[in-house]
Amino acid sequence: MVKIAVLGYGTVGSGVVEVLNTNHDSIAKKAGEAIDVKYVLDLRDFPGDPIQEKIIHDYNIILNDDEVRIVVEVMGGEEPACTFVKQALMAGKHVATSNKALVASHGAELVAIAREHNVNFMFEASVGGGIPIIRPLLASLTADEIEEITGILNGTTNYVLTKMGEDGLEYEDVLKKAQEKGYAERNPAADVEGYDACRKIAILASLAYGHQVDYEDIYTEGITKITEKDFLYAKKLGVAIKLLATCSRSGEKVFAMVSPMMIGQDHPLYNVSGVFNAIFVRGNMLGDAMFYGRGAGKLPTASAVVADVVEEVRHMNTNIRLTWNPEKLHLADMKEASHRFFVRVSGSVSDKGEQVSRIFGNVSFVQAVDGEFGFVTENMEEKVFDEKAAQIDGVLMRIRGNF
Repeated sequence: MVKIAVLGYGTVGSGVVEVLNTNHDSIAKKAGEAIDVKYVLDLRDFPGDPIQEKIIHDYNIILNDDEVRIVVEVMGGEEPACTFVKQALMAGKHVATSNKALVASHGAELVAIAREHNVNFMFEASVGGGIPIIRPLLASLTADEIEEITGILNGTTNYVLTKMGEDGLEYEDVLKKAQEKGYAERNPAADVEGYDACRKIAILASLAYGHQVDYEDIYTEGITKITEKDFLYAKKLGVAIKLLATCSRSGEKVFAMVSPMMIGQDHPLYNVSGVFNAIFVRGNMLGDAMFYGRGAGKLPTASAVVADVVEEVRHMNTNIRLTWNPEKLHLADMKEASHRFFVRVSGSVSDKGEQVSRIFGNVSFVQAVDGEFGFVTENMEEKVFDEKAAQIDGVLMRIRGNF
């Protein structure tokens, strides 16, 4: 029997315990040994909860107990999680985590410490919640050069944008509903400003290209400026608006960004709606692949964490090789990235259309809202678009496009 400790008894931590209890026998068969939770570390007590007898408040009890072979870190945040994880790895204990903040900032360092001590640091649940993406990227796709990863990596923003498009509601109204349903936090900034998706794509880019990609270097734009009017135009154009996190390689350059994007009906992510997430991967040999499912939630995330625990039980005396060089990968300047652009302008096509065509060349005009008009450009670099857009008065909004 393998003894484990769980750090944090919140949503995911309690989910890990539930998954292990509910599927105890089948998990034991797959792992080759039974898995038992010996300790649960939390600041709180849980009177009446069956786990109460296993609750402890001192991490050193876990650290100094040789029976504990695996530590599950689901506390969230960088500290004290990072310190606890380092200490566990150095003590020869495997670690499984769902903590994207920890992995995005310290992943390369923790992978190296794990290798040095012949244990494993695994983090499948840190990016896609219950969607398997890390292991396919590191195992199934090792024969491929990854050309692109693009994902809807945040369920809150996808829910908000889906409802705005379906129900014709403004951003603030949909966000309030999302908070009432528990899909959005009281302070939703990490989700709606794109920071959550940014950390996740930083992890995927680091693994895809083998070097540390700092999330602070990734251009990030959230959904707070998207309005009901943008969706009226999207409907006319036959496109969807999604918050996409993407990384791609073009020659020697690697681009990464998080931004609202208009995508056409032929795009693999077009029909991903509500709180669902999806990740699109393009390899030079494989071609295109899609991973789809619930990107958050108690049991989907806990399921992915427990899958890592099972993998660690199977490799109790072996470090599973993982390439994540701490040397920083310098991302290409976003101004050199190319897209189509959708632009809203105050006024009318009759007054400004000629000027727009003269500046941008071949454009498609679209009318959906009184007192303004929209147009869609050809593919062009960001810096070229910025120079051209600066010559037009009354620009109300621009959204990047892939359609």
